[in-house]
Amino acid sequence: MKYIFILTLFLVFATHAFAYTLPYPSYMPGHKLYKISRFLDQAKAWWYWGVKSKIKYHASLADKYLVESKTLFEYQQYLLAVDALRRSNEQITAISSRSGEQMKAHTDVLERLKQMLPEEFLWQPEKETPTRLPLHILLDEALFIRNE
Repeated sequence: MKYIFILTLFLVFATHAFAYTLPYPSYMPGHKLYKISRFLDQAKAWWYWGVKSKIKYHASLADKYLVESKTLFEYQQYLLAVDALRRSNEQITAISSRSGEQMKAHTDVLERLKQMLPEEFLWQPEKETPTRLPLHILLDEALFIRNE
């Protein structure tokens, strides 16, 4: 009886003993299933209609798009990475109550990216006008959104 009581107390008062981990990157731009994946992400919004499920839905999409952005930044696909970062920011702003663990994981990734990336990048496609990408300003905005 004593052991059951101790086990019950342990299970009731046990805290989380694991770190928040971001998901593995999904389909990336250029993959044939990428557009289908994006469509399904938008279609899932109709499925998640409760308050808690909406928070979980937006949090998972914010994680997914942040990991996509990080991977694209690492492969120097800056224009696509900025778009994925913008989508992640939109999902974060849609979350009413944010998890501290999730925001810490996001800020860690963004801080590492800020150290790794140039302050500004000029994207020059062939036969089109170049686009100036202020990477550090965009990363600072993303950090500000997550620290609100």
